This record gives sequence, C-alpha cells and structure tokens, in this order.
Amino acid sequence: MAIAALSHLRSAVGRQQLWRHSCLSTPWAPLSFARRNSSDRGGRGEPHAPFLKGNYRQLCERAHREPGPFWGALARETLQWDTPHHTDCEWDFAQGRIRWFLGGRLNVAVNCLDRHVQRTPDKVALIWEKDEPGTEEKITYRELLDMTCRLANTLKRNGIKKGDRVAIYISVSPMAVAAMLACARIGAVHTVVFAGFSAESLAGRINDAKCKAVITCNQGVRGGRILELKNTVDEAVKNCPSVKCVFVAQRTDNKIHTCSHDILLEEEMAKEALVCPSEIMESEDMLFMLYTSGSTGKPKGIVHTQAGYLLYAAVTHKHVFDFKQDDIFGCVADIGWITGHSYVVYGPLCNGSTTVLFESTPVYPDPGRYWETVERLKINQFYCAPTALRLLLKYGEEYVKKYDRSSLTTLGSVGEPINHEAWHWYYSVVGDKRCTLVDTWWQTETGGICIAPRPSEEGAEIIPAIAMRPFYGITPVLMDENGKVLEGNDTSGALCIAQPWPGIARTIYEDHQRFVEAYFKAYPGYYFTGDAAYRTKEGYYQLTGRMDDVLNISGHRLGTAEIEDAMDEHPEIPETAVISYPHDIKGEVALAFVVLKDDMADKDIIIKEVKKIVATKIAKYAVPEHIMVSSSCLNTQPRGNSYTPCLYDYGMR
Repeated sequence: MAIAALSHLRSAVGRQQLWRHSCLSTPWAPLSFARRNSSDRGGRGEPHAPFLKGNYRQLCERAHREPGPFWGALARETLQWDTPHHTDCEWDFAQGRIRWFLGGRLNVAVNCLDRHVQRTPDKVALIWEKDEPGTEEKITYRELLDMTCRLANTLKRNGIKKGDRVAIYISVSPMAVAAMLACARIGAVHTVVFAGFSAESLAGRINDAKCKAVITCNQGVRGGRILELKNTVDEAVKNCPSVKCVFVAQRTDNKIHTCSHDILLEEEMAKEALVCPSEIMESEDMLFMLYTSGSTGKPKGIVHTQAGYLLYAAVTHKHVFDFKQDDIFGCVADIGWITGHSYVVYGPLCNGSTTVLFESTPVYPDPGRYWETVERLKINQFYCAPTALRLLLKYGEEYVKKYDRSSLTTLGSVGEPINHEAWHWYYSVVGDKRCTLVDTWWQTETGGICIAPRPSEEGAEIIPAIAMRPFYGITPVLMDENGKVLEGNDTSGALCIAQPWPGIARTIYEDHQRFVEAYFKAYPGYYFTGDAAYRTKEGYYQLTGRMDDVLNISGHRLGTAEIEDAMDEHPEIPETAVISYPHDIKGEVALAFVVLKDDMADKDIIIKEVKKIVATKIAKYAVPEHIMVSSSCLNTQPRGNSYTPCLYDYGMR
C-alpha cells in the first residue's frame, strides 16, 4: 500500500488556509514544530546509528506529523557537529523562507573526509574510472583529505576566503572532487559548470555569481576525444572582471598555455601543507550554487546550504539504494549536474562509501563500457540516465551478457522519466531480474531524491517505469488548474509538495523574489515542482512531464526561451519559437521554428549558422534537432510561451 497523500492529517482546504496565513494553531504548521532543544548533546563526537526505527509507513507518518523533530534527530545522529543546533526548523512557504538546524555549526568537508580518516584512513574513497578502460585509479580517504587540504591552502594563499565564489570547470576527476571539498573546507562557495558548456555560458555563470577564481584543467578527455577546457576558460574570463586567478590542473601531457592570471595547480599544491584548519560554518551558510534553466530568463543560480543539503543527500543515498558500508557505489553522472553533486560526491562521501568517478561515455570504446566497468570494479549500485539505456538497448544483449554483473544489487535511473522498454531491458537484461530497480524523481532544487520505489515496506511491489513512493518527509499533493487540492487516487494534476525537507534549495542567488515566484506563487502554501503527475489507483506517483516551457534533453533541463534568445541573434531571423519534440534516445529534443526576413535567402546556410550560434552561446546538446522555416509569422505568446499545440501540429506534418 502506498502512503496516502495528506488527507489523514488535515482537510486540504482547511490546511491550505492555515498555511497561507502562517497560522501557528496546529502542531505541525510552519514554525510551530520548530522548537526542540538540542543542548543535551555534546559538541564534536562520532555520529551514532541513524535514527530510523520503524517501518516505511510509520516513518513517513512520523516525518509528516513532526518533520522538525524527525529530521532534527537524524541530523544529530548522522552528522558531526562543532556546535549542536537549538532549533530544528523555521519555514514560511509564502515568503520562500526555509531554515533548518538553526544554531548548528559544522564543516561539510570534515563530515565527508576527516571523520572517516580517523576510523578508516586506508579505505578507498574514490575510484576514478578514466576514459580508457582498465586505467582506473583508487584514492583513499587519507589521500583525498591530503589533496583537499593542499588545494584549500593553495586557494587561501591566493586570496580566496569564506564567502568567495569559485567556479569549477573541469572534467570528472579526483581533482574536481578535491576542488569542491576544498571550497567547503574554507567556506568558499563553489559553482560547478558542466564542462560541455560554451565559453559564453560559462562567462554568464561566472559573472552572475561574481566568482573570484576559476578551477579548470588544461584539457578534458572523453570518449577518446580531447576537450579544450582551458581554451574555453580563457575565452570566458575575458569578459569576467570579478575573476582574479585561474587555477589550472594538468589532465593530459600537453603543454599548458598560461596567461597572467593563471596558476599551475599541482605545482602550487606541492608547496602547501597537508593540514588545513576547517572553517566552521553555520547550518544555513551557502555551500554551493548550481545553475539550472527556467521557462523564462537566464539560468538561475540555485543555492544549497550546508547541513540540510548534506544530511538529505546522505540519508537518501543510504536508504533509496540500500547502501552498505562495503559497497561500491557507481553513479555515472557528471559532477556538473546535481546528480553528480549529491550521488557522486556529497552523499556517498558523507556516508563513508567508495564512489566511482566515471570520466568516459557509455559507448567508448564500445557499447559494453558500463558493464565491463561493473565487472572490473565490482560495482554494487549502478545509477544512470534513461537516455543512456535507450541508446544501449539498441545494441542488443551481446554487450551486456559478455560481462559478469553478479555484484549488482540495485539499479537506478535518474534525470527523466524512464520508458517501459528501457525499464524492462535494464531490469531483465542488465539486472537478470534479480536487482531492485529504483526509478527516481527529483530536481536540482530538491537537493536529493523525493520519489522512488524504495524505501518501502518489506518486500513491497515495484511497478515498472513509475517513481512510486515519496521519501520520508516528502508530502506530495496534486492540484487542479484552479489551485484546489485533488483528493483520492486515479487522478492527475500539478505536482506540489506540502512541507519543507532539509535538502530543499533556499533561494536563487541574489534574486529571492524570482525564487518565490518560480516555486511558491502558483500554488500558495506549497512548493510547485513544475511537473505534472498521476496518482494511480493504488496511490503511487507517476511523473508525466513538465508543465512549463522547460525541455528535458537527455536528462538536462533547458528553457525554450534560452534557445530562442540565442537564435534571435541571427540578423536574418526576426522571429523564433522552440517546442519539445519526442525522441527515441534523448526522450525529447528541441524543435525550432524560424521566420526569415528574406524568403529568397539560402535556408540551408542560415540553419547551419543558427545551429552554430546555439552551440556557441549555450552548448552542443542545446542545438535544435530540427529547424523548420516558416514563410509567415509564428502564432506565439510572450517569450518562453509559444503557442505549442499549433507549432507541434505543424511540425508533425
């Protein structure tokens, strides 16, 4: 049985009114459950076993009824604190105001490294699965701590201090992880930018965050190809006045071309001490910001804070994937996305696990790469995007069956809804019908997994291609077009969440009003996900797609307005529109429509030029799959709200 929505707690209408006015008359309304004294706990100390006694239903009901005490106890038992928190939570969705573990002070890097080094210094923290198979490197917790401290001292020596923003534009590697943790250690705020973004996209993010430094490498290596990352950074920082220095690591043997502000990272790190005192941070201090697309405007810097984010990433990592201490966790996401942050770096390392860093692609050197890696590294949990699965299943079973996958216990999918064909292939062929398969739903803004088949009651069913069950403390609510709560099962609506959880984003960097309008204005008193969902007859949740003009291309969110703005820069195109179009491999792609000033112009040349503009201004994955030329004005609404049905019908002709 799935957990009921919220009706067992309070009638929907009455509850919504209470929340809208921040009424404190109920024991679980905003701010009222927040007070819980933690002074009986000492300061530093080893974390005890997680506070999770009871079955799935009991834990869900406890987390819904008393979210503050539920998560407060988990925070005390899971994390290592310098100062315990005195208040579990304060929140008001009307103002987009959420704060967890007030008064608590800690350091995220200490929680991910130092405390494990005290107990298991020689345990492998990272397995770097480099681009060429069979060349993996293993880094212990002691080695990762040493690397992190040297890098942190290098940052400090070059003027980076608490509160400064640092951009990280680097391929998946131990240096990338050390860069993130070094920032966390000294209280700097990192913003990792996916190494496939263009120089212009990188510059936009650097300028919005006012980054003081950039950490990169001379080149990246992926799929047998060389990626000129340093050249991209050089081009970007020409237009970034806030950048004072660029730290350049050496990924390949090719010589680095240096500029006046460049610092050769390994050379400087070698001069630094192996010890770097950790900056003690407040629970609500910024940990990182990560840029994600919205339906309108420029990409927004989603802000995550210290304790709440770390706790939620760690707890979901452990309980969704049934992680055990000796497991090898294999999430093949890039660290430039939230999946890489939460389930390659912070969640696994906080839990003291061995986590895989995957630098390559699923088809290099052949379509068996994932499964050869599973066999060689003895991976237990494997987490990837449905796009990769849809690509691989087209090559058949041969590339899977030739490798031993008996180490696998849990399979996961992330980033987009998984279709039935891919789900059954993943479960039956890759997992031999014996592995738990968790189709997970969450967002950059949620910090961690919110809906998944596990955790659940012992032996509970898993339905193919459905996310299914809310995680502890997640209270899904479906809304109709009038903002009314939809009761009962077998119904569809806008997916909202009724209560805060520790991993939820706190704001959009330097634009809190945009944060409120994007997530809390459409349905007052609730967090609006932007997704539509169906609640099945059994009470499970199935995600059915976006409700705004945001595309999900191979698991990457991209606003249609962002693509339209790029295409608008072509001098021969006065009008553009972009819509979603289904794709067998990528899930969906961008379908673009343009109007030309001159009907006699060479359409093929202009289309090539437009594609180049989009790749240059955003990234290659943002380039529309098809660009259709219209001879008349497009029937559109304001930017980012094209009249999609008519355009879609036109595109299907």
